[in-house]
Amino acid sequence: MTLKDKACISGVGETVYMRGETRGAFELQLAASIKAIADAGLQPRDIDGIIPIGIVSGTADDFVDNLGLPDLRFSAVIPHGGASPVMALQAAAAAVAGGVCKHVLLTFGRNVTGGAVAGRAGARVHTMPQFHYVTEFEYPIGNAAPAQMYAPMARRHMELYGTTTDQFAEVAIACRQHALLNDNAVMKKPITLEDHRNSRMISDPFRLLDCSLESDGGAAVIVSAAGPARDLRHRRVFISGTAEGHPDQPGAITQRPDMTHLGISKAASRCFEMAGVTPADIDFLELYDCFTYVVICQLEALGFCAKGEGGPFIEDGRLRLGGALPTNTHGGLLSQGHVWGLNHVVEAVRQLRHEAGRAQVKDAQLGLVTGYGDLGDGAVAILRRE
Repeated sequence: MTLKDKACISGVGETVYMRGETRGAFELQLAASIKAIADAGLQPRDIDGIIPIGIVSGTADDFVDNLGLPDLRFSAVIPHGGASPVMALQAAAAAVAGGVCKHVLLTFGRNVTGGAVAGRAGARVHTMPQFHYVTEFEYPIGNAAPAQMYAPMARRHMELYGTTTDQFAEVAIACRQHALLNDNAVMKKPITLEDHRNSRMISDPFRLLDCSLESDGGAAVIVSAAGPARDLRHRRVFISGTAEGHPDQPGAITQRPDMTHLGISKAASRCFEMAGVTPADIDFLELYDCFTYVVICQLEALGFCAKGEGGPFIEDGRLRLGGALPTNTHGGLLSQGHVWGLNHVVEAVRQLRHEAGRAQVKDAQLGLVTGYGDLGDGAVAILRRE
């Protein structure tokens, strides 16, 4: 059995992305969920599956109580950080393909700028159950916040392959250019190579403009069985390929024989095989961009370029709109907003519906979206316009 084209993304919704949001994470989840359900042309009573994403998420029962879901038949929790939204696409596709349910709600909410730990990413990380092992393997050498954990990966790639910080800057600049075309983006000021070079050091080699945003917001998508989705509001966006992968040593980056090898390397070939396409067929990418380097290493892991060639590959505007491989056309986590990458899925669907406005990739038919979480968990989905 294959999951190819057995499920569609039928609805998407998101709140305003901002800093200083007064609503809590669950309220943001509910707001985005209501928008996604309406976008699909459904009613809350039609939702019979749910995957709440994130450790601060409401539970399935919370959604039953607050949305009124009279016949919930499937629920799941996927605790893999920023990889969770794309992993959830696979779980939801399997659920509807297997006939367990018809319409699965995937939803996430985040408020980190108005709370007691605002601006303290390291403090939040250490409240996450899946990061218990960081205390044992990373924290003793001073790696407490995500930037500190992932910086050795980037530095190792630089030492092995000659990757440069100016190449990191190209990722940040491309995302910022795209955010300027997006009315729902936090960052609205252009940046240059000099801005990147002059931004303050966070954790060598990451500067401020290499790091994703601290922002608030909510996002949601509806995954529907392909048959029922035919009668809904929008042209169907099929999940043609989907896969997840995990690093050989998920507990510590610095202890691995190859710090530049990610779980997504294992998922990529399975995803392309399921979809029956190759990297050359993809029209645009929405790549999880917690840090600029993570975009470069994912391009290699996905097969868009050879190992070690990610830096030169992105030069000359390849990732920008109008380039050969437009990437993060909404601005990404680096410039639009940080909702664990569920906004990447929302953007991919809008691109394939040809509803992306000024950032629309001409004649987009196939898009690829990734998730990256914890210390190297990865997920890939290839989406296709009907």
